[in-house]
Amino acid sequence: MFGIRKFLFKDGSPAHLPDDVKAAIEAWRASSGPQLDDAHFHVRYVVIDIISSGLKPDSDELLGIAAAGVREAGMIVPDDAFYLDFSAIEGEGEAQQQAVDRQLMAFLQFLAKAPLVTYHVPYVGGFLQRIYKERLGIDFQPNWVDLAWLLPSMFEEKSHTLQPLDHWLDLFGLASGSGRRDAMENTLMLARIFQMLLVRVSAKGIDTPGRLVDESRASSFLRRTH
Repeated sequence: MFGIRKFLFKDGSPAHLPDDVKAAIEAWRASSGPQLDDAHFHVRYVVIDIISSGLKPDSDELLGIAAAGVREAGMIVPDDAFYLDFSAIEGEGEAQQQAVDRQLMAFLQFLAKAPLVTYHVPYVGGFLQRIYKERLGIDFQPNWVDLAWLLPSMFEEKSHTLQPLDHWLDLFGLASGSGRRDAMENTLMLARIFQMLLVRVSAKGIDTPGRLVDESRASSFLRRTH
């Protein structure tokens, strides 16, 4: 795994990217994201979890990414999912580097600039921002919804403080099971919580992705500064 780490975070320059990846990056940059002032029903969200060697985005290594789309205000479609295991990418040297770059590009295309949902944005977003900057030269700044801060705001009757994810799974009656879950299992658990969150926020008048992203930012700011 050490070799993978050296490989993943080797100094990379967009000038060294394969032509097809460069072209895909330009197409991605020119593409439009969804309208954030549209209703939740019309916008696809993507729920994300990652695997890492530690909790420090600046120094630990990203090992995998799992994601699942949530559309039509709560529908999870089995084939709308993405899983990237860096240790499973075959090849050596430049060929392996290019394979990683193509997988990272494929993940960006899967996201399609959708609003992203996760638990603890500084952790997940930090790792993604670092690898996209280092590998593809992209400043990865999506619209985030952070469940860690929003759940205490929207479900105060269950808990009004920041809690571990497993605590929320228990509060919502979602069987977290014993032992460690993999990233895709975690992602699907987050997606189920997000389904319930969408119902709750819509009832509170937070009826568009833009308002939900704003509420997430406000919840994070207020709870960190008070």
